[in-house]
Amino acid sequence: MPATMSLAPADWAALGFFLLVWAAFTYASDGRLFSRESLSMAMNRQREKWIRVMASRELRMIDTSIMLSLQQGTAFFASSSLLALGGCFALLGTPDAALSILDDLPYAGGRSRELFELKMLGLVSVLAYAFFKFGWAYRLFNYCSILIGAVPTTHEIAHSPGIADRAIERAAAMNILAGKHFSAGLRGVFFSVAYLGWFVHPIAFGLSTLILLAVLTRRQFFSAARLAVLDDADGQAGSGRSVAVRPVSQ
Repeated sequence: MPATMSLAPADWAALGFFLLVWAAFTYASDGRLFSRESLSMAMNRQREKWIRVMASRELRMIDTSIMLSLQQGTAFFASSSLLALGGCFALLGTPDAALSILDDLPYAGGRSRELFELKMLGLVSVLAYAFFKFGWAYRLFNYCSILIGAVPTTHEIAHSPGIADRAIERAAAMNILAGKHFSAGLRGVFFSVAYLGWFVHPIAFGLSTLILLAVLTRRQFFSAARLAVLDDADGQAGSGRSVAVRPVSQ
């Protein structure tokens, strides 16, 4: 495989660093590396609260409207990922134009067509991962809509609280799982932007990965959005997870 063998040690190091950062940030966002609660974990608790509040409403048009907006947003990102994939395949068909642009950049000249195509296949893999995550999240939001419809009315809850609690837990768990896959798809899109640095130079690849890591870390752990979601009780709880509704499988 001459294209694979043409990768320099610096390329392998930058690619390994990129994958390591992606995996580590995913684990950190899910609360499996640090005790500090992330924005995603805090929102998981708010999703559960939403479903429980929804169960107390007799009329649930607001909740169906929220679910519709979640599905539309997921469909938009899935379509965008598919369009980006199409653009990547178009570049694979005509790599000479892209190589001529890269040759004019500092430190990016002298790249072979085979190496460019190999890197493009990597970008295709990242975008395909994001597309499948968005597609699965869209389907899970559909399932969540059905489970929300299966939650008993307030009159039925008063007569069968046990059955109602299980229905609420199912809907909340499905909502959290759908949000988790949607977030994974977004991370794929974000990291595909950092991946573009590899077309310039391995050092640019590492720097773009570090910059993206700094931006995402701030948003997940130190942003105003995170503070807006947390309150004093949430901050003291600090877990962001509910044993009853946290999905076991991805």
